[in-house]
Amino acid sequence: MSNHIQIIKEKLNAAISQLCNTSWMFVKNPVRDFTRQRKLPFREVISVLLAMEGGSLTGELLRYFGCSQHTASSSAFIQQRQKLNEFALPSLFDLFVKNTDRDRFYKGYRLFAADGSDIQIPTNPDCTDSYFPGSNGQAPYSLLHLDAVYDLLQHTYIDAEVCGRRKWNEKGVLCNMVDRSNISKALIIADRGYESYNLMAHVQEKGWKYLIRVKDIHSSGIAAGLDLPDHDVFDVNINLNITTRQTKSVKMLCQNRNLYRFIPYGNAFDFLPRENHKHDPVVFYTLPFRIVRFRLSDSVYETVVTNLNAEEFPPEELKHLYSRRWGIETSFRELKYTVGLLHFHAKKVENITQEIFARLIMYNFAELITSHVVIQKPNRKHPYKANFSVAVQVCRQFLLGNISPPDVEAAISKNVSVSRTGRSSPRHMVVKHAVSFLYRVA
Repeated sequence: MSNHIQIIKEKLNAAISQLCNTSWMFVKNPVRDFTRQRKLPFREVISVLLAMEGGSLTGELLRYFGCSQHTASSSAFIQQRQKLNEFALPSLFDLFVKNTDRDRFYKGYRLFAADGSDIQIPTNPDCTDSYFPGSNGQAPYSLLHLDAVYDLLQHTYIDAEVCGRRKWNEKGVLCNMVDRSNISKALIIADRGYESYNLMAHVQEKGWKYLIRVKDIHSSGIAAGLDLPDHDVFDVNINLNITTRQTKSVKMLCQNRNLYRFIPYGNAFDFLPRENHKHDPVVFYTLPFRIVRFRLSDSVYETVVTNLNAEEFPPEELKHLYSRRWGIETSFRELKYTVGLLHFHAKKVENITQEIFARLIMYNFAELITSHVVIQKPNRKHPYKANFSVAVQVCRQFLLGNISPPDVEAAISKNVSVSRTGRSSPRHMVVKHAVSFLYRVA
């Protein structure tokens, strides 16, 4: 076990070394930046960003340097981090994911969940991509949006993008993530925000499978545009031929709503011509899928679309699979409140983005270590799991070199909490605010 913990740290250090070996690619001015000997060289700036918690910047630097007389000042750190370009931390995240990715399968598929989350940052009217002036007496605010793909079997993030909330496009970003992945066989599970023929086509072209929740039959969406059985539950095969041409013959064909569909010019669909001329032949894209409606409780139903095989994945199996998507929701909660995604040490969006990817790396680092610690609590009513809040603190100390692998394992296995599966409660939506720089633990 201690050997595995050490290997995870070595893989993170190897990713940092890979970044350092080509550091000129990740700075704004390759000729000048990080060329002089300073207290904060390129590698040290990266390490400080990874080790940051929720304290003040001065407090973070004192903790990192062990309150040494050689501790770098806040001003020095700010100047040095400004030299990093926008690709530095995302590239480190990709390298670490590549170094630690393992092929864990569910019925032959990698099991991924896709979702997004808003992140409130210090209000900045100059950043038009993230600034909202507020309405009806509401104070102005700024938001970033994090889109992520999460491995439900390894419990780590495998891809992520950050943008201003005004520019968000969850469906388009997920299409890009699917296209650029080098994984050959995967099942991606997504919520209603990803309901899109274009996304379904991208996953199909990739050779992957999808399970996407869509708006119910009584709402506008994919289900409402099809002729479906008049039953509470159903499992229907659809073989849809999609076109962007609207001729008289196409209009006639589209009367059969389960076989043909016209997509207007304004709707994105990347596998058909964007421009059509009068004498061009009508081109169709074939999209076969199942639309399934199943019961959650006495009066609650859910509708999904999927290209999974009906024999291997009947409705009850789809219901079980979709419930596993909740793993990415809980990971966002831990990322924000346990790893410290809401506590930034900057106001500029480019610097905040650095810290977002640093937190994603730290989340993966802590999860990879924690998931291999054996928790032994025999003869108990409920199973136990590692307390992730404590595990993150222990992993940070391990990353800083303050404790050894045996102590990491002992500390994590000692601090546990009860794991109660299958519980549910209403979601209480509360407005979240950026944590002010004035309210930090010193």
